[in-house]
Amino acid sequence: MPSMLITGASAGIGAEIAIYAARAGYDIGVGFRSDDDGAEATAEQIRKAGQRAELLRGDCAIAADVAGIFAAHISAFGLPDVVVNNAGIVPPRGRSLVDATVEEIDRVLAVNTNGAVYVAREAARHMSTSRGGKGGVIVNISSAAARLGSAGEYVDYAASKAAVDTLTIGLGHELATEGVRVVGVRPGIIETGIHAKGGRPDRIEAIAPRVPLRRAGTTSEIAATVLFLASEAGSYITATSIDVSGGR
Repeated sequence: MPSMLITGASAGIGAEIAIYAARAGYDIGVGFRSDDDGAEATAEQIRKAGQRAELLRGDCAIAADVAGIFAAHISAFGLPDVVVNNAGIVPPRGRSLVDATVEEIDRVLAVNTNGAVYVAREAARHMSTSRGGKGGVIVNISSAAARLGSAGEYVDYAASKAAVDTLTIGLGHELATEGVRVVGVRPGIIETGIHAKGGRPDRIEAIAPRVPLRRAGTTSEIAATVLFLASEAGSYITATSIDVSGGR
């Protein structure tokens, strides 16, 4: 039975990817940091789809926690076939960079950049055929903000996601002959709770009219893209990212 390890799977895009993947026949490692209820709700949906779920608690900003997440997944399911590098945060409110505190910037970079690199490194160590792995796919969840810059709102967040785009290119090249494809997905404005967590519950309504398709995207649209990239249908795609942003 194939397995998929997903970080940040207790809510939003990560939870939806987990549910989609379970319906496609994957057992799921549900990565989360502190949202026990959300992680268990995701796991329950996975089990309803007829697949196994394992809760993987850890802070992706801490390298030792990332190693523990992988160890727990491997203990439950064996080596993952797909790793979705999804854990991420936005600053606590929209603001210009000059008004950001050092603590806010440090946390955004720690989770979104360092954490993404730690997860990708651990995935490569276990999946690379030169290290005894069986190959697989790493999917890095970036953001359209990496291209747009998010001026006046989340410049530090945008910079952290631009680093994820570069990670996708570089690691994709490194692992191209090691049986591992590395691909990225850049969501645009998506209907999730992350905007409210960042202190901007009205952000979707404010931005959606400026999107060429004149609406926000859904978590299911992101999940469907991830499952395509992880499948044989995406087998000639690596070291690149796909925009799922309504044309924005």
